[in-house]
Amino acid sequence: VQLQAFGGGLVQAGDSLRLSCAASGRSFSSYAMGWFRQAPGKEREFVSAISWNGGSTYYADSLQGRFTVSRDNAKNTVYLQMNSLKPEDTAVYYCAADESVVPGRRDVESYEYWGQGTLVTVSS
Repeated sequence: VQLQAFGGGLVQAGDSLRLSCAASGRSFSSYAMGWFRQAPGKEREFVSAISWNGGSTYYADSLQGRFTVSRDNAKNTVYLQMNSLKPEDTAVYYCAADESVVPGRRDVESYEYWGQGTLVTVSS
């Protein structure tokens, strides 16, 4: 499966942004999906994940309910709605696909396919 993330940009603190990740290739609906982010000088970290049918969602504790993940299998797309953005949310955001039947995995190594990343910059 090929993944392409888009929707990033420069926003102000408190704004909202929705990222999208479009998939092509093998059946999108068979994959659990994840969002990760990597800030400058830091390791890539887990943000959110969603099961193959969208029935289960997972989030990093640090997000405090500000982000919402969803997917539309008919459109081969997964979304990340980000609200109340903070400067510390500044990072390159990546979507990833996991072939495992176990959803919600939080480690980078569990995901076999990655998009190219989209930059989110939040100014104070």
